[in-house]
Amino acid sequence: MPHFFRNESAHRATCIVAVTPPSHQPIAERGPGPMTMTAEEFRSHFPIFEEKAHLCSCSEGALSDRVIVAMSEFMTSWRVHGAPWHAWMEHVDLARGLFARLIHASPENVAVVSCASEAAYHVASTLDLRSSRRILTNDLEFPSVAHVWLAQKSRGAQTDFIAHKGGVITAEDYLGRIRGDHALVSVPLVSYANGLRLPVRTIADAAHAVGARVFVDAYQGLGVVPVDVRELDCDYLACGTLKYLLGAPGLAFLYVRPGLEFRVEPPLTGWFARQEPFAFDPGLLDYADDARRFQTGTPAIPAAFAGVAGMSLVLETQPQANLEHVLSLGDFLQDELLRAGFSLFSPTDRSLRGPQVSVLAQDAEGLGAFLADRGVLVSPRGQAIRISLHYYNSFDDARRVLQGVIDYRRTQPM
Repeated sequence: MPHFFRNESAHRATCIVAVTPPSHQPIAERGPGPMTMTAEEFRSHFPIFEEKAHLCSCSEGALSDRVIVAMSEFMTSWRVHGAPWHAWMEHVDLARGLFARLIHASPENVAVVSCASEAAYHVASTLDLRSSRRILTNDLEFPSVAHVWLAQKSRGAQTDFIAHKGGVITAEDYLGRIRGDHALVSVPLVSYANGLRLPVRTIADAAHAVGARVFVDAYQGLGVVPVDVRELDCDYLACGTLKYLLGAPGLAFLYVRPGLEFRVEPPLTGWFARQEPFAFDPGLLDYADDARRFQTGTPAIPAAFAGVAGMSLVLETQPQANLEHVLSLGDFLQDELLRAGFSLFSPTDRSLRGPQVSVLAQDAEGLGAFLADRGVLVSPRGQAIRISLHYYNSFDDARRVLQGVIDYRRTQPM
């Protein structure tokens, strides 16, 4: 069980934190361990479960003891050393390397950015729109990403939207819309709206057949849904750390397929996009040859510390065991909710469902607040509450949210 301790590894930090005692070796040097952690062991790293059922990872992952310690280490390094930039930037590189491991890529093919919207902008702003001027996406795309595509209208681009049918978008829906004048096809790994898992590889094959590039937003799946960019065959993949990767806001990554040619250089740039960032030559605009060309200014160092800690936990789980645990929880929730007469926005086909079950509600915000008052944290969005599941969730959590929704229906129409 977690207990109070003074963080001696943080050079006698002045605050007291309630977490499991860390190794005396800093997290940045420890790195992730073997992929053997069980769901129960994983859960033990998250103090919130002593009081609440955290079922809102689609909005923000639960805070782990490792992130608490990592943030203390950052604050202590700042207090003790003043400006340890070399050590801090090593931490950023460590975060880049851990993310690359998660998606089976090489670190040089990963750019460090601030958010998925910035990653999408880098992709959109470097598209060659001279001959192919269309972008294809869908209406279950996260709005912030879709808005970046729409903003390319000023450059002559047209964005086409595929409409979902009952919360589902199929490969055939994409294949029937992909055209030879599409410069980019955007497909989320998992939809933010209802947890729909999309057939990325099939769509990517069709897009590449007409010369279009493929962008994948993995924010709502990576950390639970195993990802191998070689198998997805995507050209770009973006994801941040604050959701299923269990970090903090302010840190995201953009994977760029090696070998891509760019006729348009990134208009949003900065010193970390240079071949030699520390050359300090204001008259030379020399983009890095790898994915670093899409970086800008100083990255969010505190978020890098949190990101390393969060991703290290994910990397200590067995990916298929993680996914199967989450899908089993989703099966239970889905079956019990349907049996109780609730309507779902999430797909009922297990093969199409990511780490989320969405329940339709006339007042999703009201239902979310009702559950929060009872210590059950979900994420209302539009017409539904999103019950998002991670490896740390249990069947007790699922039963708590199920009972809460049933109790709410006794007082309010659903």
